[in-house]
Amino acid sequence: MTSSSPFRAAPKAGLFRASGLPKIAWGKGLTLVDSEGREYLDGSAGPAVYAIGHGNEEVNAAIKDQLDRIAHAYRYTFTSDPLEELQAIIAERCGGGLSQSVIVAGGSEAVESCLKIALQFQSAIGASSRRRFISRERSWHGNTLGALSVSGFAQRRAPFEGALIESSRLSPVNAYRPPEGVAPEQVAEHGAAELEAEILRLGPERVCAFIFEPVVGAAGGCVPAPPGYAKRVREVCDRHGVLMIADEVMCGCGRTGVWRALEEDGVEPDIMAIAKGLGGGYLPLGAAVFHERLAEAILASYGEVLTGHTFVGHTAACAAGVAVQRIVARDRLVEKVAADAPYLRAALQKALGDHPNCGDIRGRGFFLGIEAVADRETKEPFDPALQVFLRLREQAFENGLICYPAGGNVDGVRGDHAILAPPFIATRAELDEIVGRFATSFRQVMASL
Repeated sequence: MTSSSPFRAAPKAGLFRASGLPKIAWGKGLTLVDSEGREYLDGSAGPAVYAIGHGNEEVNAAIKDQLDRIAHAYRYTFTSDPLEELQAIIAERCGGGLSQSVIVAGGSEAVESCLKIALQFQSAIGASSRRRFISRERSWHGNTLGALSVSGFAQRRAPFEGALIESSRLSPVNAYRPPEGVAPEQVAEHGAAELEAEILRLGPERVCAFIFEPVVGAAGGCVPAPPGYAKRVREVCDRHGVLMIADEVMCGCGRTGVWRALEEDGVEPDIMAIAKGLGGGYLPLGAAVFHERLAEAILASYGEVLTGHTFVGHTAACAAGVAVQRIVARDRLVEKVAADAPYLRAALQKALGDHPNCGDIRGRGFFLGIEAVADRETKEPFDPALQVFLRLREQAFENGLICYPAGGNVDGVRGDHAILAPPFIATRAELDEIVGRFATSFRQVMASL
């Protein structure tokens, strides 16, 4: 881009600093416009949130209509139509025994609630010795202390080490970067065997639950569970009385081309965290979804699920979620994602698949990760001092594209990737534009190194 470009780079101070960032003015569909009139194409739905794009008038009207009546009625004083409707929608979309939910204000709170539900269930059935959680490295489950404790994202954990809850973290399950001595086709079996070995090492009577992302998001860059992995994990958990928690905060609610990401794996978890796409970013929203058999035991022993904060079941947020999910169902947007996903993947493969610094293109549905490497043959990552993932973010932003890069996906320090997760409503012309701008940005950054 020349100096006359209408786009500007994000500040180099870091992803989460407000100073120096452009000020948002408005958005519509996939387009965002800042206060100086510069336009940006949202190629990642922010952090994989804006499932139906920005400025949807139908959703805005539903929120306004609810605000005209009441914004929020405290969940422990009143129930509400939006709350009950949203819970019914979630139960219908999940199917099977996943009929119960606690509606919360976001992904971290959803994961925190999942952990508490797991602990409460184990206590309810007389297994109060089961306090330990097992998760994986290269995972991200949220910012609360409990969710952070089970996360394997070194950069985000580092400032809080020493205050986190003790947990076990297993190897990543990544066919592109298998554990040493393990063939790519053996990664699924190796991961399941490692889980069982850790359960036996700790003692099954001490293990509460195993939590994992069916498609790893920010910490790994859209790494999907290898074929057969989730079913083997289900078998291991069932054999030892360990609960399975699926963290679908990023990959759920239709982003992978099915409403539950684990549907593709033929597995039903005991507990599931959802957020981001549930309300599409119109108001803060998430949910901890759990199996009816857990609810029966918890209610019999305690009378209620002991998790939730002031804004559990927030009325206006639930109204937003109902409106978003009605649009997703009516317009068959999950089916659209499934239909357009091969097109997006093929376009990205054509644009960057042969680039010497493009190591891997992976993911499911509208949730794709591109891993940058210094050497394609050896898969050697770039020196982390180069901050390639931040360079990708800044260059794409300068080119008018929003993507979602992160670092440390190889070993917690090394590794650079970027996520493309377009809103479900993206047309094929918009998908082409996203791929084109990203490929241009990728080549510019690699040429600059």
